[in-house]
Amino acid sequence: MQQIKIPIKKAVSFSSRLKGLIGQTKMNYGMFFPECNSIHTFFMKEAIDVIGLNEKNEIIFIKQNIKPNKIIWIHRNIKKTSILELPKNTSNHLQIGEKLFFKFKDII
Repeated sequence: MQQIKIPIKKAVSFSSRLKGLIGQTKMNYGMFFPECNSIHTFFMKEAIDVIGLNEKNEIIFIKQNIKPNKIIWIHRNIKKTSILELPKNTSNHLQIGEKLFFKFKDII
């Protein structure tokens, strides 16, 4: 199992979930959105990678280098799905079915 060490912020408040990575440039961290099955990249400054996770934090969806002004929707129950937004090209080595483990940098 390969380890990637990148700071992850857990978005739990309404405002942090609404804002996400909007307006960020030269991102060096990711955002984790629990109980979430869709995101948008409107008003983003850079492309991102998006990882969809099931309730066991296993990867069920990978979309890389998503440009600004897109909508991404994972067709699964919102209560059983989470989304991880990462800086572009961070997910190159990840695969469907792989389980992720987190140590959250911040809970916002």
